Amino acid sequence: MNTAAKNADEYIQQFPPNVQAALKQLRSTIKTAAPKAEETISYMMPAYKYYGVLVYFAGYKNHIGFYPGAGGIEHFKKEISIYKNAKGSVQFPIDKVPLGLVKKIVQFRVKQNEEKAGLKKTTKLLLKK
Repeated sequence: MNTAAKNADEYIQQFPPNVQAALKQLRSTIKTAAPKAEETISYMMPAYKYYGVLVYFAGYKNHIGFYPGAGGIEHFKKEISIYKNAKGSVQFPIDKVPLGLVKKIVQFRVKQNEEKAGLKKTTKLLLKK
């Protein structure tokens, strides 16, 4: 869609009912997998940030674009291989968004961002003392 949305609700409402349903399920799965993530609009699509960007998603007429970055794609390349994908993105059919896989990818991205932020190392050091 071409209209700039101010938030994820506005973004999702721009689509036909079948696409809205898929986007709502995807959004709910992301929020459950990363409850501390901030939901925002970036690059004109919903984005989730937690110590940096975790994932983006976008609706299209025939698919849902999911953007977990190169690290998320690489780590799950076997599971993602059945879908059209690129270095940092994957396209899911509107009627078959693999929510279990999305949840695993988001949780992986949370861990990646925590590690980059040094949270794991700090936690381990505190536990040793």
